[in-house]
Amino acid sequence: MANTASKPNDSVKEDYDLIVIGSGCAGLTCAIQARELGLKPVILEKMETFGGNSMRASSGMNASETIVQLKHGIVEDWHDFYEETYKGGGKLNDPELLEYFASHGALAIDWLAAHGIVLDNLTITGGMSRMRTHRPKSLAPIGAFLVNNLMKRVKELEIPVVCGVKAERLLTDEKGAVCGVKTAQRNVYAKAVVLATGGFSASKDLIAKYRPDLKAYRTTNHAGATGDGIKLAEEVGAEVMQMDLVQVHPTVQQDTGHAYLIGEAVRGEGAVLVDGNGKRFVNELSTRRIVSDAITALKEKSAYLVFDSQVKKRVKAVDFYQKQGLVVEARTLEELAKKLNVKENDLKQTLEKWNQAVEKKQDSEFGRKTGMERELNQAPYYAIHIAPAIHYTMGGLHIDKQTHVLDKSGNVISGLFACGEVCGGLHGNNRIGGNSISETIIFGRQAGMRAAAESKNK
Repeated sequence: MANTASKPNDSVKEDYDLIVIGSGCAGLTCAIQARELGLKPVILEKMETFGGNSMRASSGMNASETIVQLKHGIVEDWHDFYEETYKGGGKLNDPELLEYFASHGALAIDWLAAHGIVLDNLTITGGMSRMRTHRPKSLAPIGAFLVNNLMKRVKELEIPVVCGVKAERLLTDEKGAVCGVKTAQRNVYAKAVVLATGGFSASKDLIAKYRPDLKAYRTTNHAGATGDGIKLAEEVGAEVMQMDLVQVHPTVQQDTGHAYLIGEAVRGEGAVLVDGNGKRFVNELSTRRIVSDAITALKEKSAYLVFDSQVKKRVKAVDFYQKQGLVVEARTLEELAKKLNVKENDLKQTLEKWNQAVEKKQDSEFGRKTGMERELNQAPYYAIHIAPAIHYTMGGLHIDKQTHVLDKSGNVISGLFACGEVCGGLHGNNRIGGNSISETIIFGRQAGMRAAAESKNK
């Protein structure tokens, strides 16, 4: 979809009902929900194009108790989703946020479907025991699919999206309530402001402050993920939480000058990880933290993601990876081993053992239980060289389940809401793959609903 957003020269008006800062999935969802409830919002985006870091999401959107799951014969209770996310996050997740999140996933899937945005295919990600990761039938990467379709609805509702406008400061009234935003162009006033600005994976200063051990790591995030919303909110007294909890994603291709995240769906559909000798060394669908640590512990500090043509057909993102020159292709395993400079016998034995494990549905080596639907035996074969990189920041603004931003005393900062990765607390010390997109839709809707309900009382 072409970028149909406005530029600053098209002028930002002085007054709106709602200002949404950030145009990723959280901001777009929030603005749509608020507009449908009667508000007149504006979306301000500091970058020259809309979509934010959401455009880079590839795997899918987790949700439980959905109609889509039932159509695939999957019956579960959302409490299972809660417990697995809680365990995956080291039990450091905010229980109130997590309960709202886990219990509202199916509603978010239905809300998207009601807007013609249908996610009717399923896959699985690390840390999950069931197929909960929803994606479009086309198997297109989830991020761009959602952003482009949400933008269509934004356009239909005539919600202005103005790119190239950076929020420099939050404006407050005499009572301390947030009532607008100062930009380089002008002061913009509103009954409420929603921060949907994303995380701080690309902020060298915040990473150095909270995780100096990671300051040399590259990031999968776009250049705009610099924690702006966190800084804006702190200036009006907001509390931050768990800022040292930064996720390193295990599978990132970094050999071309850019850091390309290789989506978890590749492993979810059956790929395996091998070391410099061509041997498996970890349960590929353990949590991202465990897999990243296992790769870092290798002599090479990197590994190869190995898969076949069946997996490639199940993950359309692989076509993009190939176009970027990230994928090694071979007609045989012998040829693949030669191209990777790994031991031929070790690689062949690794895949033989893996295929036997798939056939028996029992991985005696590493205890993998998911992503075992098909053997890796259909040529051509593929491999991607990967290493860990900074991917997600679990810490951020302290919010309640109604998306109010809280101050250091736990009180609501009137007029200020936040949703998406700018917030902390939901994921604990490890975000499960597929949960970030769910967070943007679930809490994006919540922020839009709360802003609408409370603005009408002003």
